[in-house]
Amino acid sequence: MTAQTASVTTADQNANLKFVVYLSRHGVRSPTGKPAQYNSYSTGLWPTWDVPPGNLTAHGFRLMQLFGAYDRIQLASEGLLSPQGCDDANRVVIYSDSDQRTRETGKALELGLFPGCSAPVVQGLPEHTPDPLFHSFAAGTTTVHSQLAVAAIAGRIGGDPNNLTSIYHARLNDLDAILARCGAHADSAQKRISIFEVPTVLTAGKGDHPFELRGPLNTASTLAENILLEYTQGFDNASVGWGCVDGDHLRSLLELHTAASDFTQRTPLIAQLEASNLLDHIRRAIQQAAGGKAIAGAISRPTDRALFLVGHDTNLSNVAGLLNLTWIADGRRDDTPPGASLVFELWHSREKNADFVRVFYTSQTLEQMRSETALTLNNPPVRVPVFIPGCSGEDLSCSLPSFIQIVSRAIDPTSVLP
Repeated sequence: MTAQTASVTTADQNANLKFVVYLSRHGVRSPTGKPAQYNSYSTGLWPTWDVPPGNLTAHGFRLMQLFGAYDRIQLASEGLLSPQGCDDANRVVIYSDSDQRTRETGKALELGLFPGCSAPVVQGLPEHTPDPLFHSFAAGTTTVHSQLAVAAIAGRIGGDPNNLTSIYHARLNDLDAILARCGAHADSAQKRISIFEVPTVLTAGKGDHPFELRGPLNTASTLAENILLEYTQGFDNASVGWGCVDGDHLRSLLELHTAASDFTQRTPLIAQLEASNLLDHIRRAIQQAAGGKAIAGAISRPTDRALFLVGHDTNLSNVAGLLNLTWIADGRRDDTPPGASLVFELWHSREKNADFVRVFYTSQTLEQMRSETALTLNNPPVRVPVFIPGCSGEDLSCSLPSFIQIVSRAIDPTSVLP
């Protein structure tokens, strides 16, 4: 079944789109650490970026502006927004996490959606303030016994973090070979630390980190992500992985990042505690739009057409883990690259006079990001349907009452803010 046949069904001919929630990752950023933090693992020097660590780049801003422009085109094609003009600007809410990269991503989406308009200012908490919507542990919204978090992960990896090194050994060896042989420089005589030398640790965490999982896989996850950022930022071929990594090779290396995210973010206990507040607010927005009446704590308004929640890849992975969502897109399984979104659509069936929800995953391809490609209905981003276990039917729709029930069962009520 293709994305086209899965997302356009006979039922859609008798239904209209009422409301959409986008849970989006921020756009392309620089690595969160300085090059010196990564140089010990490679013979080549990691590049210096033109923005501080972890910040959205100018290229990343433009990519998210393109994505916002496409969202306007798509939503207009489905009759939810007008094709142009500013009249719908007051029917869209963009709420971003407090980091620079998320706030700037929100501004880029706004500019793409409503160019030349005095659109709603991007909402969110002041910079550097932990937002409980995106960071439950850091904001103190939820707590968990650290040993329970450790047990939850240990129970998925056979009780020994060294097992992760064993089952991903081939991919780890591939990345380690790139780090060892590519990009030699004057200081290459200095001993390089192989990622296989990174000690494996699974222990209780400190502060707002309920657990600590370290080892070759988690280190490789960060380094593979850094190469992804080089590629999607548009670095020249000789600079992406020191000239040793093309798009196809990158896709295979990113399995390391996906695997690490699976164990640290999709583990059910961790996902539930981290995503309950976020998912419940998504539920509130959808239920509010369906009923047309205000619901306490909802971020959007009853008359809104779309809500954009701009967070991080961890948020997408947490929500996916909590609802057991999975997808394959652009040659990768369950990946969450810059700008990717989980899209929750609220539809109304005229035939049944009932509301239903569909979920999609969407992202620009790695090549679209690399070349800063304009997105159109003829050249769209990747968009694939996502099945909600225990809820979705054959046409991938989930009745609104069933969706509310699934969310209510999945979340931890003690981790939800009123």
